[in-house]
Amino acid sequence: MLSTTARPLIEATVPVLLANGEAITRHFYSRMFSHHPELKNLFNMGNQASGNQAQALASAVYMFAKHMDKPETIGPVLDRIAHKHVSLGITPAQYTIVGRHLMASLGEVLGAAITPEIAAAWDEVYWLMATELVAREARLYQERDWQAGQAWPVMDVAHKEVTSADTVALTLKPRDGAALPDFVPGQYLSVALPIPEAGLTQVRQYSLSDAPGKDGWRITVKRVAEGDAAPAGAVSSLIHSNIEIGDQIRVGPPAGDFRLLGDTRPVALISAGVGITPMVSMLRHLAATQPERPVLFAYATAAADRYPHRDEVEACVEALADARYHLWLEDTDTDPQALPGRMNLGSVELPDDGDFYLCGPLPFMQEQRRKLLDAGVSRDRIHYEVFGPDLFAELQ
Repeated sequence: MLSTTARPLIEATVPVLLANGEAITRHFYSRMFSHHPELKNLFNMGNQASGNQAQALASAVYMFAKHMDKPETIGPVLDRIAHKHVSLGITPAQYTIVGRHLMASLGEVLGAAITPEIAAAWDEVYWLMATELVAREARLYQERDWQAGQAWPVMDVAHKEVTSADTVALTLKPRDGAALPDFVPGQYLSVALPIPEAGLTQVRQYSLSDAPGKDGWRITVKRVAEGDAAPAGAVSSLIHSNIEIGDQIRVGPPAGDFRLLGDTRPVALISAGVGITPMVSMLRHLAATQPERPVLFAYATAAADRYPHRDEVEACVEALADARYHLWLEDTDTDPQALPGRMNLGSVELPDDGDFYLCGPLPFMQEQRRKLLDAGVSRDRIHYEVFGPDLFAELQ
């Protein structure tokens, strides 16, 4: 709990630090990487270039200060961050490095505005958050029989399949034939690949796109094309163009708080674009283990050739006793049977007392969440996945 002396200082300075948050965290990353260049291997350098990572860190620290007394608000977000850290292999010692450079950047950017008393108050906030995250991460590591900072196992690429015009699926199997740890449908896997031109190893998270219980893990990867504000995806481009059957990839433990709940309530799987990948895992698991469970599968994408794993999805829908299926395509010329344009949940009969799972671009999820809330769906029945830097409860 925040001390009584620190609380008024935090409340008074939150607006100032929020206004300068991105400048502070950009300075922090530059400072930390200059002292610890090896940490570049843990961070998505594309997000560093765009400023998304700086914005995410600023939001996390300052919004923690704002909501630390509201566990119902802060808890789910801390869980999401903890899962991401476990997927990266973050260690408790790295919190000391981050804290030292973050507090130094606070003083160096804001200068005399940060008195020793204010600096001490924000140091207290940082360590409250860090201590909470370390505890959550320790539990997650223990559940996985995994040590923070341990070397990641090497897996073989056993299969590579083109699944749409811009996605490929890789099936990874242990080199020694050992049994794979369990995961829950909806979770993701971290993969680490060397990027020779950058002189770095880069880690990315990809949803597991098959049901658990197999002898391999499957991930489905969309090629991230170069855009106006961001370079092409270094890791996704490498996977599409260079990784072949027989190659090896280092992987971390499965993680993620976006998980199919194990009960009998109706399920609505709502996705767009490559956000379909965790839904495929959930759908295949439901078809194999709960074929009587009511399921709504709603998906939107640009065109029929941009629909990954379509044959699998439609086969699973057929195998379920009580499934409803809706497909929206912006280009209906590629499939005249599809609904035209973007997803419209207003035209869909939603399940009563169901659980709703959202995955796709952030604006898509925000829109669908608003529509679900307007339709009377309880907040605690709406679950979502955010890829990339999480803008701290953007959907809350």
